[in-house]
Amino acid sequence: MKTKATKLFDDAAAKLNQAKDEIYKPKEDLVSFLVCKNSQFVIENYLKGYLFKNNIDSNSYHTIDELYTKCKEINKKFEKVNLSALQCTSKDLETRVCTDTDKVCSCFNAAESFHNFLKHEKIID
Repeated sequence: MKTKATKLFDDAAAKLNQAKDEIYKPKEDLVSFLVCKNSQFVIENYLKGYLFKNNIDSNSYHTIDELYTKCKEINKKFEKVNLSALQCTSKDLETRVCTDTDKVCSCFNAAESFHNFLKHEKIID
């Protein structure tokens, strides 16, 4: 399961970089769908990776809220993570897409903050 966790962490970091590349484009060139989906993907994969790292199969958790709740049960420090900018945390990720630029910027910031939290806690390199 640790190998699966590493792959999820690597994929999340790559998607964060893709979202970062997109978010810094001029507003008229920004594709908000890419920022939205990549930000969701970052958070979802980091949460799943953390569960796999702790020998928990994440396949029975279908929303960010469910994944996040399980991660908080394992590690109370996850309570420091603020995912409130994402309004899709209780929805199946296949069904929600943001198009508002300000909103996707907030989602990107949440994904980046979560990445930084994991680095600070030495969960990822």
